[in-house]
Amino acid sequence: MSATNMNMSRIIFYEDRNFQGRSYDCSSDCADLSSYLSRCHSCRVERGCFMVYDRTNYMGNQYFMRRGEYADYMSMMGMSDCIRSCRMIPMYRGSYRMRIYERENFGGQMSEMMDDCDNIMDRYRMSNCMSCHVMDGHWLMYEQPHYRGRMMYMRPGEYRSFMNMGMDNMRFMSMRRIMDSYY
Repeated sequence: MSATNMNMSRIIFYEDRNFQGRSYDCSSDCADLSSYLSRCHSCRVERGCFMVYDRTNYMGNQYFMRRGEYADYMSMMGMSDCIRSCRMIPMYRGSYRMRIYERENFGGQMSEMMDDCDNIMDRYRMSNCMSCHVMDGHWLMYEQPHYRGRMMYMRPGEYRSFMNMGMDNMRFMSMRRIMDSYY
């Protein structure tokens, strides 16, 4: 196996719990798993990290998956539906930088982060985060302090409104960098 193949991410989805039924081997983004499987109730991450979504086109609730076996992830993670799409998270080894804003369209108070924050209220005196600009790195944002609740994957780019991303009524209260140690 070449060095490039060894670093490639890989996740295998199974139709049934406990790695049973038909399977689909994936090493990149997939906007609609129904093209390959009628349902998906378990998965195995062999290399890398992925975000999985309970709706097609990377919408709906998101779940972070790192290397490991998820024999019945629905009960483990509280998912109410099958995995419908997935996004591969590329390995990143640089600096991390993100600006968070209290209001949509980069309005209100702004704070710049370069490391994990378990509570924006405590650290920045911000009661809400409604938009952000990720300059460097890949991040997970959580709706509750201390990295709890629903989450959203953020890669470099501008996010003017989280509501436009299918995350209505989401407030983000903590943020964590996706570090190379997760791989």
